[in-house]
Amino acid sequence: MSLFAFAPSRGPRWQLGLQAAIGMAVPIAVMTLLGHPTLGYVAASGAFTVLFAGAAPVVDRARVLPIVAAGLILSGASGAFAAVNPWLVGVGIIVVAIVSAGLAFGFRLGPPGPLFFVLMFGLSAQVVVHAEIAPLVYTAAIASGCAFSFLVALSPLLIRRVRSHPARPLAALLPGPALDAASRMLLLRVAIVAVLGVLLGLLVDPGRTYWIVGAAVAVIGVTADRRLAFQRGLHRMLGTVVGVGVYALLAVLHPQGLWIALLLGLMQFCVEVVVVRHYALALVLITPLVLLLTGAATGQIGSMDVALERIIDTLVGAALGAASGVLHPRASARE
Repeated sequence: MSLFAFAPSRGPRWQLGLQAAIGMAVPIAVMTLLGHPTLGYVAASGAFTVLFAGAAPVVDRARVLPIVAAGLILSGASGAFAAVNPWLVGVGIIVVAIVSAGLAFGFRLGPPGPLFFVLMFGLSAQVVVHAEIAPLVYTAAIASGCAFSFLVALSPLLIRRVRSHPARPLAALLPGPALDAASRMLLLRVAIVAVLGVLLGLLVDPGRTYWIVGAAVAVIGVTADRRLAFQRGLHRMLGTVVGVGVYALLAVLHPQGLWIALLLGLMQFCVEVVVVRHYALALVLITPLVLLLTGAATGQIGSMDVALERIIDTLVGAALGAASGVLHPRASARE
C-alpha cells in the first residue's frame, strides 16, 4: 500500500459507486424539496448499506444486505437513544465496536468490516443532540434510508441475466460463527482501541469519542498484518489532513439544498471507485464528505473548529490503530 502508487485494479466499481451515490443524494434531494432537509441528511447515511459485499453477485447481496441494514439501523437507533448521556454514549461505542467486530470477523463479512456500525452509532448520538430530533423519528429516517439503498443495490435484478445467476446459501456467504487466530487478534485490537479511544475522548470531549474510535477501527481494517496496520495509519493521517483542506475550500461555498445533494453524491461515487486502489486518496474525499454530511445535519457546516478537531481526533485514532498492529507477530516469525 504505497502513498505514491495505485494498487492493481480489482475490476470496475462504477456500478457500486453509482449505487452509493444514489443512496446518498436522492434522500437529501427529496427531503429538501419536501421541506425537511435534516431528515434527508439522516436518511442519506443509509447509503452505508450499499458498501458491503460489493464484489458479490447481486443475488447474493440480496441475502447479505438486509442483515447489514438491520445492524446499521440497530446501531443508529442505539446511538439516538443513548445521546442523552455522554457516559452511555461512551459505553455504547465500546459495545458496538466489539459486538460488530466479533460478528463481522466471525462471519467473514469482509470490508469495510465493523467501521460503519461504529460510525452510525456515534453520528446518530451527535446529530440527535445538535439537531434536536426525537430518537424515534431519527430511527425511522435511518431505516428509510437503509431500505432505499437496499432497493437501489438490488435494482440490477431487473435485468434477466442478473436474476438468472445461481444464488448461494446464506451459510456459504456468511460462514461462521468462527474466529481463527487472525480474527481473534483483530477483535482484540478493536476492543483495545475502543476502550482507549473512549477514555481519551471522555477526557477531552465526549462528542468526539466516536471519531477517534472510528479512525482506529478503520486503520485496523479486516486484514491481520502488522506492516499493513502502519501503512493504513499513515494513509489515514495524511488523507484526513488533506481532506480537511478540501472541506475548507468547499465550506467557503456553503453548499445547500440540491447542490449539497449533488456534491455528496458525486463524492460518494468517487470514493467507491478509488478506495480499493488508494486509501489515502479516498480519505481526501471521505473526510469532507462526512464533515459536510454531519455539518449539514447539525447546522455546523463551515465550522473550521470542528474540522480541526477532526484532524486531531484522526491523528490520535489512527495512531492507536497503527500501534495496535504490534500485537501481530512479525512476518518472519510466522514463516
